[in-house]
Amino acid sequence: MRSVICLLFLIPILGFGNLQEKDSLQLKYDTDSRLEERSFNQDLSQKYQGDEFNYEIKTGESQNLLLRFLRWLFGGLGEIFGFDVSPNALKVIQYFIYVLMGLLVIYLLVRFLVNERFGSIFTKKANSILDVDLSEQHIESLDLDSLMNEALQKKDYRLAVRYQFLKVLKRLSQKQLIDWHFEKTNSDYEKELKENRLRAKFKEVSYLYEHIWYGENPITERQYQKTDDRFNTLNTLIPL
Repeated sequence: MRSVICLLFLIPILGFGNLQEKDSLQLKYDTDSRLEERSFNQDLSQKYQGDEFNYEIKTGESQNLLLRFLRWLFGGLGEIFGFDVSPNALKVIQYFIYVLMGLLVIYLLVRFLVNERFGSIFTKKANSILDVDLSEQHIESLDLDSLMNEALQKKDYRLAVRYQFLKVLKRLSQKQLIDWHFEKTNSDYEKELKENRLRAKFKEVSYLYEHIWYGENPITERQYQKTDDRFNTLNTLIPL
């Protein structure tokens, strides 16, 4: 009985051993093929440069003319000087240019479209009751000598300088050297003057007037006397 039991245990072990020998796989090694070592080219990074390889740009993203110009400009500069500008930096430059363009438009509007009546809004009107509205009266109908004397009596030298300058415009208009209009700028009048010395002196005095009146710079009596001398010099150049 004991021998029969031992035989029953040995049969599966012997059978499993035979199965292992029959099912084992034989690995075949390839000794004939040769392996070829490959490496990346050193100029690989240069080869794949450009917008078509810039994956930060969305496919189909529209670009306005300014942004295209900036990409072209900085792309050319980058190739020459060896630097690269990121898309975010280009966006910042683009917005900065828009701000400058907006400020330029505002300046041109103030410079060419704003008349003296609108400009008076931005000036301090000390004793402004003496001031005149040039949009309602022609300059040749104003008694500027009386207005200037009243300003001097009140020691409002800044307003007196304004009337001094208006007197110059009045004389130039009476002599038909300029075509006066309340919406014109001093630069417009300067271009209308043909005589070189008169035009140069008018430019100097108009700059002084704009600095004092529109720049809201108060002046003393002594400073007014020096300004008055320049106006007198200009008046001598206007034909009688």
